[in-house]
Amino acid sequence: MSVVGESSPSLLRGLWALTVRELKKWLSDPVMVVMFVLQPLIWMGLLGKSMNINALFSSRGISNMPALIPVPGVYLVPPSQGIIYINSTLLQQIFSNIGSEIVQNTFGVADYFSYMAVGMISMIVVMTSTFSGVSIVWDRRLGFLDKVLSTPVPRASIIFSKILNAFLRAVFQATVILALAYMLGLRLNPNFTLINMLGIYAAIFLVSVGLSSIFLAFSIRATRMERPMQFINLIMMPLMFASNTFFPVDLMPVWLQVIVRINPLTYLTDALRQLTILQLDLIKLLWDFTCLAAFATTLAVIGIVLSWRYLTA
Repeated sequence: MSVVGESSPSLLRGLWALTVRELKKWLSDPVMVVMFVLQPLIWMGLLGKSMNINALFSSRGISNMPALIPVPGVYLVPPSQGIIYINSTLLQQIFSNIGSEIVQNTFGVADYFSYMAVGMISMIVVMTSTFSGVSIVWDRRLGFLDKVLSTPVPRASIIFSKILNAFLRAVFQATVILALAYMLGLRLNPNFTLINMLGIYAAIFLVSVGLSSIFLAFSIRATRMERPMQFINLIMMPLMFASNTFFPVDLMPVWLQVIVRINPLTYLTDALRQLTILQLDLIKLLWDFTCLAAFATTLAVIGIVLSWRYLTA
């Protein structure tokens, strides 16, 4: 009984001390913090605003057409003989609001920027979670990991501090990105409340735990920074583009939809959109969280077991 009473506080103290160290080390480099926020901000400000999809389906495209547009009668219902002429001004009036309607039916929101901005929040969460494991490579090269292993601090504290640090960083950066997106024109659901924010943080927690655990196990034996960095750069693009970050899944090729539906980023992005810009579909949201929980549990168990084995080997 005394052993349990002595080890539990040591685990908590070790977890707290190592997590605070990780956060201080991260905040002591403001350039790195700004870069992690600046990258999705550039994507939102340039790509999100430049891709004015509403304008593709507007009267602007027919503004320079002749006053009378010939239309073969066979395309009319019921079909008629000869050529029918349609007034282009009337046609512009018909198509004046069709852009917003098409975007609404395609993306679920009236503007593409809101759709894409939430995808950027998912991207920053994935990037933060994957890069969190890289710090242990520096700990090993600088000798800090060996010093910690020689202390009575439980090995679990080392592992869980990295995972907790990834979650806290992801929450901070996602909150900043959400606030900046709102300033740039993100249209939140009128029913958005504090409970929605708690749901956002819960989804971020599941993804950050799963990804940080497996990448920690991958990086813990590495002695060179290039190895985990190359692997992260290799999978980041497939994770991002083989998901619903920029485009709806239903409009993708069938073969790509299979990959997208097993991508955890898809369910994270969908959950975040349900909680921010879309009308809440509780059944769909529960399915997203079920998939995220299964993903987090599987990768966390594998990552923690491998990390524990590597640390105690």
